[in-house]
Amino acid sequence: MTKNNYDLEERTAKFGEDVIMQGRTIKQDAITRPILSQIVRSATSVGANYCEANGASLKKDFRNKIFICKKEIQETKHWLRMLAVSVSERKDNIRKLWKEAQELTLIFGKILSTINKGTFRN
Repeated sequence: MTKNNYDLEERTAKFGEDVIMQGRTIKQDAITRPILSQIVRSATSVGANYCEANGASLKKDFRNKIFICKKEIQETKHWLRMLAVSVSERKDNIRKLWKEAQELTLIFGKILSTINKGTFRN
C-alpha cells in the first residue's frame, strides 16, 4: 500500500468519525433524527467503499467503488446542507464538514477522470 492510499483511507475514516462526533452533539427531534441517520450512513460509507476500492483486483471494480465514493460524498453534502438549516446554531461546524466533503468530492472526481483517461494504475 502506498502512502497516498493510506492518507486517503485515513482521511475518509476521519471524515466519517467527525460526522459521527458532530451528530452526537445535536439534539434529535422529528426533523434532525432522519437527517442525522442519512448523514451518518452516507459519510461512513465513503471510507468503507474506498477501502474496498483499494482491495479491488480489477480496474473496473476499482473504478466502480471510486464512483460510489463520489456519489456517497455528494449525498453527504446534501444532508449536511439540510442539517445546517435544521440546526442553524451549528452552522459553522457543519460548514467545516461540508468543506471537507467538497474536497473529497474533487479528489474522487480527479481519480475518476484519471482512470477514464487511462493514465491511472491501481
